[in-house]
Amino acid sequence: MPSYIDSHCHVHDSEFYPDNREEVYDQSRQAGVTMLCVGTDVRSSRQAVEFARSHEGCYAIVGIHPHEAKDNNTAEIRELLEEEKARTDAGEDRAIVGIGEIGLDYFYEHSPPLSQRRMLREQLQLAVEFALPVSFHIREAFVDFWPIFDEFPDIKGVMHSFTDTRANLKQAMKRGLLVGINGISTFTKDESQQTMFRDLPLQHILLETDAPFLTPKPFRGKMNVPAYVAVIAEHQAALKGITKEEVARVTTANAQELFGI
Repeated sequence: MPSYIDSHCHVHDSEFYPDNREEVYDQSRQAGVTMLCVGTDVRSSRQAVEFARSHEGCYAIVGIHPHEAKDNNTAEIRELLEEEKARTDAGEDRAIVGIGEIGLDYFYEHSPPLSQRRMLREQLQLAVEFALPVSFHIREAFVDFWPIFDEFPDIKGVMHSFTDTRANLKQAMKRGLLVGINGISTFTKDESQQTMFRDLPLQHILLETDAPFLTPKPFRGKMNVPAYVAVIAEHQAALKGITKEEVARVTTANAQELFGI
């Protein structure tokens, strides 16, 4: 059975998995999945760290989602990162491997764009200071995102759940960013997206589920779980005419290199 890395899930979050976190975790580990548990605010970031420290095969990515920019403070994310540094300096294994999911989302605008841009800059500065890669959430905001990103030339990261244009894909790849492919690739009816998913070189891809969201076919209508990352791998393999083992091998290596795991 191939081993996979789900580079973006929320299995740690009790808001999404109030009574079945352990069941979903066990199912996913039995399927050979390592999980990167991604925070969206201070509360869920703390939960991600706690979950990663108490569950083998899990790591935390901490940060404030653009939706939550108006109600959270990066000072508390800094505290988490400083606590992590103190623990690793004392010889403990790493729990935090990235900053995220952070970015800009002008589709919903749950937080004012000005707050989103301020929060993005502050968190990119944290990524620089603590030498961590970034998981980006960008929706209908690339015109503002690229100039901000370019203020931080040493940043590495992944474009989480990328479904945007080939032009923005080209901009991402030019900057060395990887691309997160999830269940959308299995059910989108947009032929241009399917062509993009097919043509995207495997060396630039990370697999992700975004569980509990974006459940892939044939499990639509059910809660998503990290174990379903294998379904996304199978779809990529079918699009590219290669084996799912090759997809698992390359995308796992990509994630290991980016996040240092």
